[in-house]
Amino acid sequence: MPFPKSKQPRKQRKFLYNAPLHLRNKLMTAPLSPDLRIKYGVKRLPVRKGDTVVVTRGDYKDLEGKVVKVDLKKYRIYVEGVTREKTDRSTVYYPIHPSNVMITKLDLSDKWRKKIIERKAVAAEELIEEEAKEEAEETLEESLEEAEEEKPQEEGEEVG
Repeated sequence: MPFPKSKQPRKQRKFLYNAPLHLRNKLMTAPLSPDLRIKYGVKRLPVRKGDTVVVTRGDYKDLEGKVVKVDLKKYRIYVEGVTREKTDRSTVYYPIHPSNVMITKLDLSDKWRKKIIERKAVAAEELIEEEAKEEAEETLEESLEEAEEEKPQEEGEEVG
């Protein structure tokens, strides 16, 4: 079941409600902090239990804590320190959407996650190299076109 191409909110919602677990995990991604981006060469990763995140939006903005639970069914994560008090005075974790947090420390105890990061970093490097080559080719073509435009003007000036 691929991601929907439709712009209709109805179909977007239907996809979210009926999405299989392997795609729900992809939708639970959060951006990495600038330090981690430079270190690993990856912009965003799915949030996992044990990651340290900082909340970037909402009432709990700028609070940092470890991810306690990831709820794929509700598309929410639960973070230490982000709690609400119920009417019976008991505290419960407040659910946060992963787009509203930024990962500041990764839990790399899983060897598969390390492989995922390495694979994404290699792909990102290849993309950067391809873009650099394309830019170099474009600038070369532009400089050649400018040189060709200047030559006839110079020749015309010499003759006249």
